[in-house]
Amino acid sequence: MSANMSNMSVLITGASSGIGRATALMLAERGAALTLAARNYAALTDVTEQARRLGGQAIAVPVDVTQRAQVIELVSEAAATYGRIDGLVNCAGQGVLRPALDLTDEDIDRMLAVNTKGVLVVTQIVVGHMLKTAALRATGRPVGRVITPVGTMGRYVMRGSAAYSASKWGAAGALKAMATEFQRQGIQFTLLYFGGVDSPFWDAIDMPVQRDKMLRPQDAADAIVRALEAPAYSVLNEIVLQPESHQFL
Repeated sequence: MSANMSNMSVLITGASSGIGRATALMLAERGAALTLAARNYAALTDVTEQARRLGGQAIAVPVDVTQRAQVIELVSEAAATYGRIDGLVNCAGQGVLRPALDLTDEDIDRMLAVNTKGVLVVTQIVVGHMLKTAALRATGRPVGRVITPVGTMGRYVMRGSAAYSASKWGAAGALKAMATEFQRQGIQFTLLYFGGVDSPFWDAIDMPVQRDKMLRPQDAADAIVRALEAPAYSVLNEIVLQPESHQFL
């Protein structure tokens, strides 16, 4: 039996596919109020309609997380619709895996912009909103939860991951710093290191992979939902979730 989350407002970036989409649908089944954001508005609209059919409230907001003005508008729309944001799930991301000497400036700039700057800017603006609205309510819950699947490349490295790992390690470092800054103000941070999730990320990766042996997006979504549902007195700081074939890597 799914827990009822009808009193929780959650903003998800990268909600149009992969982990973000699976998380949106899982939260919708629990009745959560969702603000779904991504660049692909057609795919985002489809997810939003599915979420509504599953019982959740949902709005779709197209956004490029590298553009501060768009992120400010995203948060304003979420706040205007639901009054507050209880949880942020940072799923927007870009990935290229190729030999270090073959990386282009475009590869590097885009991954750093989306995976590092985008995560930092979205979190900065959402946390600012969470703190402003905290004084208006006394729910006995944390002021806000920030859940970010940085992936195992934010903790380990592999061949071909120089730029991608740099962007993910940057995001992890920024979020850990923010966790120390806001821990006394009720903002809880969770970093999730998922390895090998069968998502559209791999569609453009030119390397042999066994997608049938990877984690499913639903496995990742389940961990995210558990972090959001955790009791107020606890915080799920970090989890490494790997396919069975990659234990302790």
